[in-house]
Amino acid sequence: MAPPILKLDDIFLSFGGAPLLAGASLQIEAGDKICLVGRNGSGKSTLLKIAAGLVEAQSGEVFRHPSSTVRYLEQAPDFAGFNTVQAYAEAGLGPGDDPYRVTYLLSHLGLTGEEDPRMLSGGESRRAALARVMAPEPDILLLDEPTNHLDLPTIEWLEGELQKTRSALVLISHDRRFLEKVSTATVWLDRGTSRRLDRGFAHFEAWRDQVLEAEELEQHKLGKSIEREEHWLRYGVTARRKRNMRRLGELQTMRSNYRGHKGPQGTVQATVSDAQESGKLVIEADKITKSFGERAIVTPFSIRVHRGDCIGLVGPNGAGKTTLLKMLTGQLAPDSGTVKLGTNLEIATLDQKREDLDPEDTLANYLTDGRGENLLVNGEQRHVTGYMKEFLFQPEQARTPIRNLSGGERARLMLARILSRPTNLLILDEPTNDLDIETLDLLQEIVAGFPGTVILVSHDRDFLDRTVTSTIAPALPDAPDGRWIEYAGGYSDMLVQRKGALEERRKAEKAAEKPKTQEAPAPGSSKVKLSFKQKFALENLPKEMAKAEAEIAKREQVMADPNLFTRDPAAFNRLASEMEKLRAGLTKMEEEWLELEMLREELEG
Repeated sequence: MAPPILKLDDIFLSFGGAPLLAGASLQIEAGDKICLVGRNGSGKSTLLKIAAGLVEAQSGEVFRHPSSTVRYLEQAPDFAGFNTVQAYAEAGLGPGDDPYRVTYLLSHLGLTGEEDPRMLSGGESRRAALARVMAPEPDILLLDEPTNHLDLPTIEWLEGELQKTRSALVLISHDRRFLEKVSTATVWLDRGTSRRLDRGFAHFEAWRDQVLEAEELEQHKLGKSIEREEHWLRYGVTARRKRNMRRLGELQTMRSNYRGHKGPQGTVQATVSDAQESGKLVIEADKITKSFGERAIVTPFSIRVHRGDCIGLVGPNGAGKTTLLKMLTGQLAPDSGTVKLGTNLEIATLDQKREDLDPEDTLANYLTDGRGENLLVNGEQRHVTGYMKEFLFQPEQARTPIRNLSGGERARLMLARILSRPTNLLILDEPTNDLDIETLDLLQEIVAGFPGTVILVSHDRDFLDRTVTSTIAPALPDAPDGRWIEYAGGYSDMLVQRKGALEERRKAEKAAEKPKTQEAPAPGSSKVKLSFKQKFALENLPKEMAKAEAEIAKREQVMADPNLFTRDPAAFNRLASEMEKLRAGLTKMEEEWLELEMLREELEG
């Protein structure tokens, strides 16, 4: 095995009170693609800064290979002294690095390089910083939330770049799909310490659950051992004094370990406050349009949104997602066409810019609107500190100014406020930004089970696939021209349908290009049909999909054994690998079947 090019061992760091890092480790070898995961506030960003040399640990060993180069993606880039973005990005290059890399990266990140750094938005600053750290192709690339403020086409491009890069990677991201595609190893930071799984993020959650179940079992066994020893202490036959003293000392140690055990941080527990049911028709838009100058943002677009729908809105930055959303919710009048809102609507909005937050306000004041210590949730009076606990805030944080919260904590706070108020129409603009995976799971459950209506804008493909019933996207993803199309299902469903539509259009164009001398079908001849091979696949794919689902279910049942990973890690890993292949095969079959079914419906009229 090659020696590590960067190693952190037994890292300890405390900012007063409980230590943030208490024995954490991180080892990076050439070619590693590691995702660093953990709850908000677990110390992921701090550990990354220690690896980059920006923060000094209070104790522990830090080793960096003398010849290795390290680049760290800054959250707040310093543009002082640079007149253009190009100059800022090129300043990150080494003596032998290719300047063209900067131009290439800036172009794909949506920047020209001529921008004035002082005039950049937060998202543009992030893109410039990404170009600067990626351009030198360093030995080690440390990326903290690299997909924030990137649109879906750019995220997918970035995935490809990172998959083929020679740099070793350590990634922090809330984007599940991004981590699944890029990572080959996972480091889990939990309660100050770290654990490593030499497999990508796709295997993390099953492994994490196994570890926590095994830990809970060990804690249960320790409790039973203490009970037995206490019984012996009270009622056991007196033996040699020396032996009894030793056993008493062991009991005290067990008690100390049992009391000192710090379990995993709890999960957010919340439900949406009930509101009066809205009318069946929530939004009706008829041929609405919007242009800014000569640029068409929305060309005639119509949609009917019914109670219970969950609609996702996707597209590149600048395509007009927010404009369309504001028109659909009545915040912006269309240039032409009409928008009718249904009856009894109670609208709640989560803004991606978090503009609703006053940094000087306190958590308690924000949640109660300054009305004392209580708030009304589902018709029940709740004390603000008790309600805060459901969203993983400590009672002592009630008087904390919002400016002291992390991005993830701010998102959680806004979520807490929205869910405390009666609503039947949720408007979520980039709701997943800065949320940890566990809070994302909660938000997913809330959205999927929400009895009202949801419209959300998101670049998180996994979140869209798990929640929405239909997806609105530009007709031309690479060059939006104002035309929008509603597709059934989530993001992956939209891609399959769009691919099928493009293929059909190509076939029609080829048919139109055929020489006119070609003989037309004789009158009365049969119309175009599916080929024998296509018909066979259409009939047999459902059976093959059912078999794959059954095989997946068998393995899931075996892996449900909480002791499997501890008892036989090789078997656990083999089953996980088999499940990954089976799921990939199932997805491929589902896509093929959907394309054939759409073709059959089209041919049969």
